[in-house]
Amino acid sequence: MNHPHEIRPDLDQGIDRKVLSQLRQRFLTLNQGRLGRAMDGLSSRQQQVLTLLPLFFHVNHPLLPGYVSGNTPAGVANFEPDAPLLAEAQRLTRSFSYKARRGNPPQPIHGLYLMGSLGTLAQAEQSDMDVWVCHAADLSESELAELRKKCLLLEIWAASQGAEAHLFLIEPQSFVQGERDGQLSSDDCGTTQHYLLLDEFYRTAIWLAGRTPLWWLVPVYEETRYRQYIDTLLSKRFVRAEDNLDLGNLAHIPPGEFVGAGLWQLFKGIESPYKSVLKLLLTEVYASEHPQVQCLSLQFKQAVFSNRLDLDELDPYMMVYRRIEQYLQGRGERERLELVRRSLYLKVNKKLSGLARQRSASWQRDLLQRLSQEWGWDERQLALLDSRSQWKVRQVAVERRELVAELNYSYRFLCQFARSQNAISRIDQRDLSVLGRRLYAAFERRAGKVEFINPGIAPDLAEDTLTLVQSPNRKEPGQTHWGLYNGNLGVHEWEHFAPIKRCRELLELLTWAHRNGVIDSSTRLALHPGSSDLSEYELFNLLGSLQQSVALPLPVVSEQRLLQPSVADEILLLVNVGIDPLQHHRDLNILMTTERTDSLSYAGVRENLVLTLDQVTLNSWNEVQVHRYDGEHALLRCLRDYLNSLGAGHTPRLRVRCFCHNRAQAIALRVEEVFATTQALLAQNLNHRYLLQVEQHTHVLELQSGAVNLVTLEDQDAVLRYLGEERSDYSPLHLDANALQELDLAQLLSLGQPQCIQLFYRVQDAWADVYVLDEHNALWQQRLPFHDENSLLLPLQRFLQSIVFRREARLPLDNLQAQGSLDILYYQLLPSGTGKVRQVEARQVEVKTIDRPYYEVQAILQAGASDDVQVTLYCNQREFSQLEHGDQLYAVVAREIIEQRLEAERYRCYITDLDLSGLLADGLGSSILYLRYKGELERALNEALAQA
Repeated sequence: MNHPHEIRPDLDQGIDRKVLSQLRQRFLTLNQGRLGRAMDGLSSRQQQVLTLLPLFFHVNHPLLPGYVSGNTPAGVANFEPDAPLLAEAQRLTRSFSYKARRGNPPQPIHGLYLMGSLGTLAQAEQSDMDVWVCHAADLSESELAELRKKCLLLEIWAASQGAEAHLFLIEPQSFVQGERDGQLSSDDCGTTQHYLLLDEFYRTAIWLAGRTPLWWLVPVYEETRYRQYIDTLLSKRFVRAEDNLDLGNLAHIPPGEFVGAGLWQLFKGIESPYKSVLKLLLTEVYASEHPQVQCLSLQFKQAVFSNRLDLDELDPYMMVYRRIEQYLQGRGERERLELVRRSLYLKVNKKLSGLARQRSASWQRDLLQRLSQEWGWDERQLALLDSRSQWKVRQVAVERRELVAELNYSYRFLCQFARSQNAISRIDQRDLSVLGRRLYAAFERRAGKVEFINPGIAPDLAEDTLTLVQSPNRKEPGQTHWGLYNGNLGVHEWEHFAPIKRCRELLELLTWAHRNGVIDSSTRLALHPGSSDLSEYELFNLLGSLQQSVALPLPVVSEQRLLQPSVADEILLLVNVGIDPLQHHRDLNILMTTERTDSLSYAGVRENLVLTLDQVTLNSWNEVQVHRYDGEHALLRCLRDYLNSLGAGHTPRLRVRCFCHNRAQAIALRVEEVFATTQALLAQNLNHRYLLQVEQHTHVLELQSGAVNLVTLEDQDAVLRYLGEERSDYSPLHLDANALQELDLAQLLSLGQPQCIQLFYRVQDAWADVYVLDEHNALWQQRLPFHDENSLLLPLQRFLQSIVFRREARLPLDNLQAQGSLDILYYQLLPSGTGKVRQVEARQVEVKTIDRPYYEVQAILQAGASDDVQVTLYCNQREFSQLEHGDQLYAVVAREIIEQRLEAERYRCYITDLDLSGLLADGLGSSILYLRYKGELERALNEALAQA
C-alpha cells in the first residue's frame, strides 16, 4: 500500500521536474534538521569550524585557515557565502573581505558532506567530524597535492578549535568504479567495503555545500536500473549535471563485503565490544538476507519518498536498532536483544537514572527515555548502567560472559557465511585465521592462562583498598588458598565476606589482579599471611616485579606476530614466594654456621634453597600465563620446560627475582646463572650436556636442538654409568661449578674435545686409575696394577691404535679426508695419591718403545644364533674359538699364554686388538664400546690366568 504523500517518479509513466524538485527539498529539509542537531551538540568554536569549512574551500585567501597558495583548487559548486557566514569569517580574521568571482569561474569542489555520528543519537562531545570533499576528475597531480595539503592544514586548525576533523578527498567517477586511495572515514576498514561504506554514507551523511546526490532522486524500486534511470534524468535534462553528484547505487552488495565488515568490527570489538555489537549485528542481519538485502539506506530513502520525515525514527542509530530488534525478535533471541539495548544505551551515554535525567534536557535524552520505557527498564537497571564507570570485578565478569559469547557467535556466523557463499578470498581466509587467533588469545580459557575480564567494559577496575588472605582450604584438608577481599578487613573479619577472587597460589592471584587492573600503584593492601612467610616487603616487591614484566597497557598485537605461533616475550621467575627456605630445613644451626654457600647444595646437609618457582609469562599474543613448580626437582623441571619453550631465533627477556627472608639475592643470582648458562649452550645448536648438583643428586640436562631432556642420577654409581653410556655423536659435557666434586672428575671432564681419544691416569701407590674420553665424549674407566708408566700405557696405546686403524679402514675415503684421523692424547692427573686433583699434565708415549715386538692377543666377536656373542681369540696368530673349546676357552688360552712366556711371574694379560664388525653390521661403533668389550675379555682372561 502506498503512502498518501509518496512520490513515485516513474521512467515508463513520465517524470515531473516539479516532483523531482519537491523530492530534493524533502531530503534537504531532513538534512537541515540533522545539521541543526549536530550544531546543538557542538561548542561555539566547533560550530565555527563546521560553518566555515565551505567558505575555506570556496576561496583561497592568505588570511584564512588552510591557505596553501593561489594555485590551490578552490570554488564550491553552487555555493555563494551569505552575509552571516562572511561576518563569521571576519570575526575570525578581521581584515578578510570577500570578493564574488565574476563570469563562470571553475568549481572543482563538487560537494562537502559530513559523515558519522554528528547529528545522530550517538553524538558526543568527543565525536569527530568526517568530511568527504568531493572534487572534479580533471585535477592534475600538483593540484591534488595542493588540495591534500590544504586538508591537512584545515585539520590542524580544527584541532586548535577543539574539533577533531578528518577531511577525505573523493573523486566521484573513480569512487563509483571502486577506486580509492585509502580510508574514507575514521571508522573505515579500507577498500574491501565499498558498498557498505556507501550505504553508511547515504543514511548518515549531512550535506554541507555543493552538489546533492543523484541517488536521492532514484526510487528504491528503480535501484536495479539505477544507471539507466540517472542517464534518462540527465540526458532529458530533468536535472542538471552541475547540480548533482553521482556516487553510485546499492542494487547489489557482494557477499565478500559482509565478511570484510564483520572482520573489521570483530577486530575492533575485542578491545571495545560495546561499540562493535551494533555494527556486528547489522552485518549479520544484512548477511542473513543476502542476496535480497534491503539495506538501511534504501529503507531511509523509501521513508523520504513516502514523506515520513520524522527525525527520530530516521536517526541512523535508531534505524540500526529497529532493524536489529526486528531480526532478533523474529529469532526469539531475547538475551542478545538485551545486550544490543545495553550497547546502544552505553553508546549514547546520556544517563537517565536519578538526578542525572534532570541535568540537561536534550532530544537525545528524550528519545533514549522513550526507548528505555518501551524496553521496560526500571530505575534499578538504569542506575546499574549509569554507574558503569564505577563497575568493578563482579559486574564486569558478568557482562564479559555475554560480550565474549556474542563476539564468538559473530565469528562463527562469519566463517559459516563465508563458506556457504564461497565468499572467502585468499586474503579473507588469512584475515579470518588472524581474527580467530585474536579471539583465542583474548578470550579462550586454558590451564595457567590469566583471564582478562575487562575488554572495554568498564574504564577502571582498580580498588582503593584490598585485603589479601591466606587461609585453610576447607574442601581440601591440609591445603591452603589465597583470597582477595574488598576493603581493609581485620584478622577474622574477612571470614564474613565473599572474596573478589580466590586462587590456590599467591602469584596466580596477584598476576590476575595486576593484569586486570584490580591492583594498581595506588591500591592499599592489608595482609593476613596465614601459615606462609609472606611479608609486606615481599608482597610490595612481587607486585613491582609484575608491573615491570607485564607492563600495562599491553600494545596491540601485530598481524605478523599472530601469523606465527605464540612465543614467550617476557618471563618472570619468582623464587620461594612466601617461603623462607632456611626455616624449612632439617638442621638450621648447621645451615647458619657452615662455610658452604651454594644455594642449590647448601651447607653440610646439602640442602637446596630453591623450594618453589612461580613463572609468569607474557607471550607474543599478549597472553599472560602463570605456572608453579614445587616439590622435588622443581628447579630442574622449570629449567627443562623453559629451555624446551625457546623458539629458534627468539629469546625472551628473563628476569629472576627472590624476596624471601634469608639469602634472597644469592638464590636469585644462582638460579639466573644456571638459566643463562644452559640457554647459552642451547643456542649453539649442539648436543650439549650440562651436569648440575642439586642437594645430593647429580642432574643432567641434555640440550639438543629438538628437545631438552632431564636425567636425574641418584648416586655416584649412577653418575659413572651415565658418563660411560655409548653415544653416536660428540656431545660436549659442561659441569656446573659444584658438580661431581666427590668423584674428582671435574678436571678431566672439562677437557673433553671432539675427534680424539683422551686417556687420563692417576697413580695411587701400586695401582693406577685410568680414564678414557672417547671421540663422542663418553667416559670409560678402569683400575690397573701400576709398575711404571710404560707398562701402564703401552698396552692401552696398542689397543687404541688398532681400533683407530680399524675405524679408518671401514670409512669411505672421502669421509676420512673430511673428518680426519682420530688423535690419541695422554694426560697424567696430579698429584699422585688421594686428594683433590690440582693439575692435568699432558704426556707423550715414546714411539721407539711402541715399535718393539710384543705378544699379540686378538679377539673377534660375532653374533650368535640366540643373541649371544661368540668369541674367537688369536694368540700370536694361533686361533682359539668357543666353537672348539666351549666354556673352557679362557682356561685354554691362559695355559697357552703361560707356556709362551719366558718369565715365571704371572703378570696381567692385555687384549691388543679387537674386531666387532660381526656385531656392528655396517656401523663403526665408538671407541668406548671397544674398551668395554676389552675390559670384559681381559677380566675373563686374567681370572683364568690366576687359576692356571
